[in-house]
Amino acid sequence: MSEPMMLRARVQAPVKEVRHALTDAEALRVWLAEHAEVELPHIYRFWGRHTPEGDVPRQRLLHVDDHTLRFAWPLGGEETITEFRLTEESAESTFVTLSQTHFSFRDGMTGGSVLGLLQTFWSLALANLVDHLEGRELTPKCDYTATDLREEIVIAASAEAVFDSLTDSEKVTQWFGFPVGIEPYVGGRYAMGGLDAGSEPAKIVDLAPGRSLSVDWGPLGVTTWELEESEGKTRLTFVQSGFDSGHPPYAPWSGWLSGLAELRRFHELAGWRPIWLDMDASDGVTTTA
Repeated sequence: MSEPMMLRARVQAPVKEVRHALTDAEALRVWLAEHAEVELPHIYRFWGRHTPEGDVPRQRLLHVDDHTLRFAWPLGGEETITEFRLTEESAESTFVTLSQTHFSFRDGMTGGSVLGLLQTFWSLALANLVDHLEGRELTPKCDYTATDLREEIVIAASAEAVFDSLTDSEKVTQWFGFPVGIEPYVGGRYAMGGLDAGSEPAKIVDLAPGRSLSVDWGPLGVTTWELEESEGKTRLTFVQSGFDSGHPPYAPWSGWLSGLAELRRFHELAGWRPIWLDMDASDGVTTTA
């Protein structure tokens, strides 16, 4: 089995408050899942339309203490293991490390297995955990039963500023946390990994400055950002269309939703820095800023 997938984020909240948000059923129903049941130290489970294979609760609690939560989660015929680990950065700041076994990047791109949903599922969940604990509005969760992929968020910034941050390669790379190369004109390339990455880029098929941007990803469909400004704020409508309705692209959809959480923070927080962190070889922590 390959090494577990790992995500690490910083949250401006004490360890005790983060642990409560991770282990309180009411809190879990806010930032993680439609349904949750917790009775420590024996029961920890969540399910519903915002959870992969969420028709029934599947998790089995393995371990919990003041800094660690570990549970088994059978998915796609595999017994996966999820672990949260909390590390105090300061009295008011915590590093949250998530480890997830059995993640398959290839399955995420092809829709070949539910295991391919795990990275972007947890990326969006952690983004909402951070905003929940910091008292900010949450980003809409992915509905894994839906075939209409459309959501709205409001950003406290002008449509011109938001549009610029959707079409400028450097700015998109900043808030999305991954190199993105963009040629901002109809017919231009939209390349994950950068314009020199060598992979086949998506294509911009519509662009109206300050108002809309559409990118064609081939079999995954077309991603569209529509902007409408009112009283200094921008309503961003985000749509994925043109895909096989029998196989909705939930993995990239959830990834974009987690990116929108960071896009909103990018515009709204003075002195913004990404919530995401990297780990060095000695298991220390370095910021991505």
